[in-house]
Amino acid sequence: MLDINLIRSNPEYVKEALAKREYQVDFTEMLAWDEERRALLQENENLKSERNRKNKSIPQLKKAGEDIAPLMAELKEMSDRVKELDEKQAALEEKIRTFVLALPNLPAEDVAAGGKENNVAIKVFGEKPRFEGFTPKNHVELCQDLGLIDYERGVKMGGNGYWLYTGVGARLEWALLNYFIETHLKDGYEFMLPPHILTYECGLTAGQFPKFEDDVYRLTEEGFHFLLPTAETALINLYRGEILEEDDLPRRLFAYTPCYRREAGTYRASERGMVRGHQFNKVEMFGYTRPEDSDAMLKELIGKACALVEGLGLHYQLSKLAAGDCSASMATTYDIELWLPSMNEYKECSSVSNARDYQARRGQIRFRRKESRKIEYVHTLNGSGLATSRLIPAIVEQFQQADGSVVIPEALRKYMGGMDVIRA
Repeated sequence: MLDINLIRSNPEYVKEALAKREYQVDFTEMLAWDEERRALLQENENLKSERNRKNKSIPQLKKAGEDIAPLMAELKEMSDRVKELDEKQAALEEKIRTFVLALPNLPAEDVAAGGKENNVAIKVFGEKPRFEGFTPKNHVELCQDLGLIDYERGVKMGGNGYWLYTGVGARLEWALLNYFIETHLKDGYEFMLPPHILTYECGLTAGQFPKFEDDVYRLTEEGFHFLLPTAETALINLYRGEILEEDDLPRRLFAYTPCYRREAGTYRASERGMVRGHQFNKVEMFGYTRPEDSDAMLKELIGKACALVEGLGLHYQLSKLAAGDCSASMATTYDIELWLPSMNEYKECSSVSNARDYQARRGQIRFRRKESRKIEYVHTLNGSGLATSRLIPAIVEQFQQADGSVVIPEALRKYMGGMDVIRA
């Protein structure tokens, strides 16, 4: 949520910043509502003060034997007017809040304008695999041939966009999760297992609602409970409505959850198998920091996500996203993109982002300075560490051998009972 004081004092700056996202906004009507609201507030405060003053005079008038009926009639008129002003003010506040809640975050100053065509690869790890003497298979064929994934029965159980891990495939999936969890624990991050069913306020605080309400699996007709689309949606709400102490920061957290997404829209024909689905496993990193520390934590989270992929020996690139390709809540985003030979392109397996104070404002998450006792909004950050649904496709495609087998990354072998190669 943007700071309304910033919009009020410098609407052109906010408008130009949002234009970097290719987001057009006109603040004329909202600022008129705000001006009217403040005028009503001033009138209301003056009226309440005058009413209180007159109320205090009633005992003296009674004691003096004066007729207070005219004063009581005047006070009733004043109370009626206060109620009317309260209602008008509340209606304007709701209109302003609805308007501001719909606005995306301001992109950071160093983020390029435009859409994904302006994303920039800033790091490349390893080289694209070369397949000498044989024609490589895609991950769907490999996973079926090796008995890792049963796509047909997954669809039979859940419908399109679901799959079933079987045998060694299930073990490989769990090995990845163990690898991530063990690494984060070694790095001093606190492990969380949040609820999978969340309330509407969770989506609102995360910045996913109201715009993306249709992208989640809603569970109830009355109220609004939904299956979490990512653990970020839960972790951002950990301290919703609370004031932390400065000594409590930074908070370094991670959580494992399945993620459930409706993924509104059509699938590309090339995105078969596990590349895009309605349910997948992910370990999510999350940080709460003081404003002056959030850039350092962003670098830390990027480094951790990259190190996990490098530990698997996978070829990838790290891209800095342009403003229009960042999610609505984020000021800055970096994507780790795995190379999938069968698709001849890179596919994102981790996004690491800094929301700055945008989510904290929506959720009223603040901290108290130790020396000044001043209360400020925290900064929040998140990053996949990692999602598995594109890792297994990348592993089997990049590490496939001429005989149809797949070499298991060394980092995962201890979780696979020492197995180093998957064979049919």
